[in-house]
Parts: sequence; C-alpha cells; structure tokens
Amino acid sequence: MKTKKLYISLILAIFFSACSKDFTNLSPKSDIATTNFYNTADDFKTAVSGAYGSLQLGGVFGNIYVFGDITTDDTWPSVSGSVTDQDQFDKFYLITTNPFILSAWNDSYKGISRCNAILSRIDAVTFKNDDLKKQYKAEAKFIRGLIYFNLVRIFGDVPLVLSEISNPDQGYQFGRNPKAEVYTQIEKDLTDAIDGLKAKTAYASTDLGRATNSAAQALLGKVLLTEHKYTDAAVQLKKVIDSQIYSLLPSYADVFKANNKNHAESVFDVQYKSGSIGEGNSLPNSFAPENSGNAVIQFGGAGNDRPSTDLEQAYENGDLRKSASMATFYINASGVRVDYYYCKKYWDTPAVANDNNNNFPVIRYSDVLLMYAECLNEVGYVADGDAFKNLNLVRQRAGLPIKTSAEISNQVSFRLAMEQERRVEFAFEGQRWFDLVRTGRAVTVLNSKATQIGIKKTLTDANLIFPIPQSQVDINKNKIIQNPGY
Repeated sequence: MKTKKLYISLILAIFFSACSKDFTNLSPKSDIATTNFYNTADDFKTAVSGAYGSLQLGGVFGNIYVFGDITTDDTWPSVSGSVTDQDQFDKFYLITTNPFILSAWNDSYKGISRCNAILSRIDAVTFKNDDLKKQYKAEAKFIRGLIYFNLVRIFGDVPLVLSEISNPDQGYQFGRNPKAEVYTQIEKDLTDAIDGLKAKTAYASTDLGRATNSAAQALLGKVLLTEHKYTDAAVQLKKVIDSQIYSLLPSYADVFKANNKNHAESVFDVQYKSGSIGEGNSLPNSFAPENSGNAVIQFGGAGNDRPSTDLEQAYENGDLRKSASMATFYINASGVRVDYYYCKKYWDTPAVANDNNNNFPVIRYSDVLLMYAECLNEVGYVADGDAFKNLNLVRQRAGLPIKTSAEISNQVSFRLAMEQERRVEFAFEGQRWFDLVRTGRAVTVLNSKATQIGIKKTLTDANLIFPIPQSQVDINKNKIIQNPGY
C-alpha cells in the first residue's frame, strides 16, 4: 500500500555498520535479518556502530547547517535555477514538501529505530562483560537523546517512540507527544547515559569518538539550558569543566584540521573517515565556491552555506577565528582573484569528491565554557565573576582582549555579549538559529535584518519551528497535525 510505504519514516528497516578495529569505520552492511542478529556481544557492537553511523545522515547532522545557519543572518545558499529548497529556509517561504524537512524527519527516526532495536533486545542477551552491556545501552541512549534533541527543536511536538517497531501498522498509533514530554525523555536518556559511559581517558585510541560521560553531561547541560533550567544546567556543565579532561586548543584553526581529530577540545563529534568507503565528510566540497574548479578544493564546490557580509562584519578586528573560518576571495586556475565569500573551516584534500576526513563538531569545550557562563549570568549577574572568566577564556584564545564589567555592566548586556561571542565562535557549526531561538531573540534579530536577508514575511513565534513533512500529515491525519502557519 502506498500509505504504508510513506509512513516508513517511523518503521524504517535497520541497517547496521561493519565492525572493525576502529569503530568509526561505519560502512553499512545491507539487510541483516533481525532473526539471526542481536544474539552476541559482537552483534551489539555492530549495532551500536550503526547507531553512530546514523548521525552522519543528511537529515541528522549531514545537513544541519540548513536549519542552523541558512535560516539566520550568518549564511545564505546557492540557488540554481528552480532549485530553491535551501532558499526557502533563508527567506522563510517554506513549503511542507521541502526535501530537507522530510529528510530531517525520516533520517532522525531511522537513527532512533536503530537505538530502539538495541535497547529492546540487549537485556535478553548474556554478555561475558556486564560493563560492556551497560556501555552499549548508554551509548544507544545518548544517541537517541541527541537525535530527539534535534527533532524537538526543529519540529516542536514529535512522536516519542521508545521501543522497537516490528510491524508497519504499529507506526499509525504514534501521534505527536508534547515537547515537554520529549524533553523529559531526553533528560532521562542522558542521565542514564552518564551512569553507563566511560571517561574519554578510559578509551583506547581506536575507540576515541565514542560518547563519553562528559559528552552526556555536556549535552544534558545544553538541553537543560534550552529549557531555561539554568541552575541544573550549570551543575552538569561544571562537572565537565572540573573533570580537567578537556581544554581549549591554543590555535582555533587546529580545532578543525582533518589530521587532528578527537583532540582535547572535542567533547563530541560526528565521526567521518575518508578512503572511498562511504564514510567521508561532504561538507568541504559542499561549502567551497561553485564553479571554482580545483582552485579551492579538489573536485570543486557547490557554494553552500555562504557567509553573509553581516557575519564578516561581526568579527572584531584581530579576531583569529575569522581567517580560520571564512574567506572573501580565491585565486582561480588562471591566477585571477575572484571575490567570493565562502566557509573554509572544514577544508581538506579529498581523494574523491565529497570524501573528506574532517569530523563535525557537535559539542566543543568552548561551547561548555560559554554555556556555563550563560547559566551563571542567568542565575545572577556578578560583575567580573566566573561568567566573565569563562567568556574571556574563549576570547583570549581568539586573540581578543578580555571583557570586563566596565563594558558589560548588567545581565542584559552580558546576554548580548554572549550572543555575539557564540556567533563568531560557532560560525558554520549549525548553532546560530538554535541559540537565537533559545534566548528568545530570533524574531527580533532576523526581522531587524529582513531587507538584507530577503525574508519574505514578518517573522512571528510560529516560525520558530518548521513544518511537519506533508507526507506524514497525509498518511496519519488523525494523529499528525501540521504546525500552525504552514
């Protein structure tokens, strides 16, 4: 039936990833029969690798920039002919059949289904090492919590599916759970994950990149911050700081180098591996200038996520992050300068197109420091207190002078300073939109720049979440109701 095929987003067949000595080798196996799987610890090792692999999907983190960057004053998309899928995000004339919307929904539930299969089956299997079973369960809960965090911020109320779906008809029973229930489950998943995950220092080099207890604490801190639970968020973020496992790299540019992965600043990254095995990162080619040939990167670029003039001007004089993050021109094959703004943060040298070795940062230590500073300020502004200390650690690494209470004299001005700092620290990392929404500033900031951005309507709070894919509404009209305004 056509409807069953469409509703497959909640009951997608699970594809697992190949095991190897390095868990980041996530190339997929096809169609493993579940009746012959989930029987051994090695089976679950493979299944957990498959859950991590789902984070690479376009609708999870592969195209997170479309939601987190393109929607803001930071970047804009390349528009080719009638292809306006990203332009709809940039100018806010989104339609409910937009493929990025559908991908975000389908790919997220694909990842959730992989986690649910692990969690639904693992207790029935005997492990020689009970700590390993505990770790695999914790990793699945961490990944599920992370994916649901993206989902609830993108769509608002979403179906909360917490067990394996084995029959397509089961999918029709799931409606949209209130976002408060979704956040409660995310908090539970991450709290459980903290208890079962290892510290980064406890992993062998081949396992670096797996979720750690600090990654779960940092993510839980971000979730609680998003819910405006500032005191609770500060507790989790302070634990990461107090672990003394993480630190800012001396050079901002080194944070993103393909040959410097899972370093001291990396709290959690989506893992990629080049080598023509289907696990390479496509962003360096995607972001390089279109029609530039090999002048910027081998195999050319698509011109996506182009920096705005407004973003360029947001960098203070002397900010070392600017030259590490973006460029304003390149020299073409004829030796001619071409004025063109583009993101260079993820540059690499691919062996084949879209096969780069960079990881994608989800939470960096600088994020932990700035989130902690934000929490402290929201609990209560203290002139030149610890919030200033953490803000200034990030600024000093960027080559900038510290900020003091002489410049930031109250809680409101500290919020604006934090907004500015996060904008330039995390440019092109898919964070700007979610920051503006979290702080209640998205409508004000973007409407004030409507003309330069080209927004096609005055934004309201209805625009703070995106439309549910039309196919989901059509299939299950009694359960899935479209968001207002779409």
